[in-house]
Amino acid sequence: MCGRYLLQRDLAQVSKVFGALDAPPNHPPSYNIAPTQDAPVLRRNPQTGQRSLGILRWGLVPRWAKDASGAAKLMNARADGVAEKPSFRDAFAKRRCLVPADGFYEWRQEGARKQPYAVALRDGALMALAGLWEGWQQPDGTWLRSFTIITTDANAKQALVHHRMPVILPPEAWPLWLGEEPAATPELLALLKPSPAEDLACWPVPARVGKFSENDAGLIERDPTANPPPELNDPSPYEPR
Repeated sequence: MCGRYLLQRDLAQVSKVFGALDAPPNHPPSYNIAPTQDAPVLRRNPQTGQRSLGILRWGLVPRWAKDASGAAKLMNARADGVAEKPSFRDAFAKRRCLVPADGFYEWRQEGARKQPYAVALRDGALMALAGLWEGWQQPDGTWLRSFTIITTDANAKQALVHHRMPVILPPEAWPLWLGEEPAATPELLALLKPSPAEDLACWPVPARVGKFSENDAGLIERDPTANPPPELNDPSPYEPR
């Protein structure tokens, strides 16, 4: 699963990486993005065909939902059911997006406690998490735009922490996923696979990342009290070395 992630870099830089042509939205960096919070999402404008970076709510609200109360439960969509499940199939066919992230967090059971780990691309590059988005008309007539992050089976490294992980799409897959190139369902589903284990860095971080209210750069610093296995004790790409 993916229940927390971070995006610390400036949105002007994010827009440049993704090739978004509109002005970047005004939104602060966050080291602890949680479900039901707003976050930047890259979509393709169907009228202009251009890539657009906007602010959406994390936790999908299907168009047919009676209310938005179940949004947090739909923070993730499993890759193996995304094309068939009623909550996701229409968005999968028509409204796919990319969720920018500098990394994500996952918790590993270690003895009597759960140790959080940060996961980032080893080279420090921006992640593009595969996502879906929806628009839902609220009772007052305004539109709530929301998104979900697609997860898949964990690679061998991430399986030491959790059996699921978010789908990280490489740049060459972005045009297909965003609908800039025609693609059949099997081609899209083939993209939803775990990233190579060797591409990722993983290291233990402070337990306070589990609190929604905590949000500062210290959350991605190494936890000095942890004793992780060697496979989960990589150098952080954000540390000088």
